[in-house]
Amino acid sequence: MNYQFLSRTALFCGIQPEEMKTMLSCLTAETQTYEKGEMIYRAGDAATSLGVVLEGKVLIEHDDIWGNTTVLDSALPGQIFAETYACTPGEPLMVNVEAAEESQILFLNVSRVLRSCTHACAFHGKLIRNLLALSAQKNLNLSRKIFHTASKSIRGRLTAYLSDQAVRSGSSSFTIPFNRQQLADYLNVDRSALSAELGKMQREGLLRVKKNLFEIMKESNG
Repeated sequence: MNYQFLSRTALFCGIQPEEMKTMLSCLTAETQTYEKGEMIYRAGDAATSLGVVLEGKVLIEHDDIWGNTTVLDSALPGQIFAETYACTPGEPLMVNVEAAEESQILFLNVSRVLRSCTHACAFHGKLIRNLLALSAQKNLNLSRKIFHTASKSIRGRLTAYLSDQAVRSGSSSFTIPFNRQQLADYLNVDRSALSAELGKMQREGLLRVKKNLFEIMKESNG
């Protein structure tokens, strides 16, 4: 277990590496490895533990009754998932959590996090504060996605998403965390139509694209 890495994550902010082993033991934390495409949680499951990505990448997805998949979010090393469901015992998941590549996940039972142990470990208060801050950030991310997909046009959705990525990266050149299919799913558009619109925007000199690397050249009126 890389305690130095964990101490730098948002969930464990303020907790020293030398405290990690005792803390994880107190919380009865468990690690598990998943292969690419393997389901970590399925819709309908009742999650009692939140997951922390140690290695790899996971996708938060929703499948409708016709089998269409929408990517709602992703989690990279150091990020968490399923915390909302773990904090509401018995609430079935509305989403699938899938390993996008070989991934190692650290699971923390939220009831153990929220309940002070008999040893009165100092880290419980820090974990609760960090978890609250992360939950608030997730709400902001949900609001951001609503904004990204508010436009009825594909160009409008692309413009909203790419503009936001540029602002967040502080540069007109940035890398996005999705491949084309995942981006299409995130924006709730057809992949072919998305690729066609990206090609059109490149021909118009609005942006340059190389795989996941984007560079905004000038403003779009879409």
